[in-house]
Amino acid sequence: MFFYVSLALIWALFLALIPMAFFWLRRAWRIFVKHDYSEVGLKGGQPPAHPEKWAKWVGLLNLGCGLIAVWVLLGVPLWIATGVKIGPFHSYDSWSAIAGSTIWIKIFADFIISRQAHPIAWGRKKQP
Repeated sequence: MFFYVSLALIWALFLALIPMAFFWLRRAWRIFVKHDYSEVGLKGGQPPAHPEKWAKWVGLLNLGCGLIAVWVLLGVPLWIATGVKIGPFHSYDSWSAIAGSTIWIKIFADFIISRQAHPIAWGRKKQP
C-alpha cells in the first residue's frame, strides 16, 4: 500500500469544504435573519462605523459561497457513487477548480469589502 500525496490533498480540499460551508452559511444566517452585524467588514478586528451599510453585500457573498460549497459537497459523492454527471462533476480538475475559485473569491471579496468599509482619512487631522 502506497501513500499518495495527491490523493491526500484531494481529500483535504474536499473535507475542508464542510466547515467552510458551515461557517459561511451560518454567517449569512446571522446577517439576514438575526441582523447580527458584528462580523461585517472587520478590519483589524474593528467593525466599520455603519456595518448595516455593508451587511447585504457580505451576507450575499457568504450565502453564495456557502451554497457553491454545498453544491460541490453534494455533487462529488453523487458522481463517485453513481457515475451521473451532474453539472461539472466529471473529473477532479472541474470540481477542484470550482472549490478553489470559490475560496479565493471569498477571501479577496471579504478583503475588498473590509477596506471599502473603513475608508482612509486623507489630509490633516482636525483638532477638536
